[in-house]
Amino acid sequence: MADSSFDVVSKVDRQEVDNALNQAGKELSQRFDFRGTNATIAWAGEDGVSLQADTEERVVAALEVFKEKLIKRGISLKVLDAGDPQASGKTYKIGATIKQGIESDVAKKIAKLIRDEGPKGVQAQIQGDQLRVSGKKRDDLQAVQQLLRGADLDVALQFDNYR
Repeated sequence: MADSSFDVVSKVDRQEVDNALNQAGKELSQRFDFRGTNATIAWAGEDGVSLQADTEERVVAALEVFKEKLIKRGISLKVLDAGDPQASGKTYKIGATIKQGIESDVAKKIAKLIRDEGPKGVQAQIQGDQLRVSGKKRDDLQAVQQLLRGADLDVALQFDNYR
């Protein structure tokens, strides 16, 4: 019997993030406490989000609105890497990025965790920005998934290609 395997990845459905961004933009334009603050939210590049408002408090509140919309759409806040408010002329801006993929140092940490605390006979190989976990028993692979779900990692993990 061949080994069973699955991939550990960190990817985000861009359409869901786009929907959350559009909902946040709509709420910023309609909410009473954002009236007259010129609060806006928009894409900045491929994986960047730009928030802007007249005051520092309103731009931070706009970021909170965006986070609420991400949570409602089932997207982990671990994928959002937001900076601090920066004064830019008369406005304040926050730049945020949507993180995709598993960085090599985090992948090494996950592989070490699987090696140290996972069941015997389970291997983890780093393949670019994802990990392939393989083993003889499917129960062992499910135990590894439970281990990774319970671990406090700085990245949102999904499990793909379970064979």
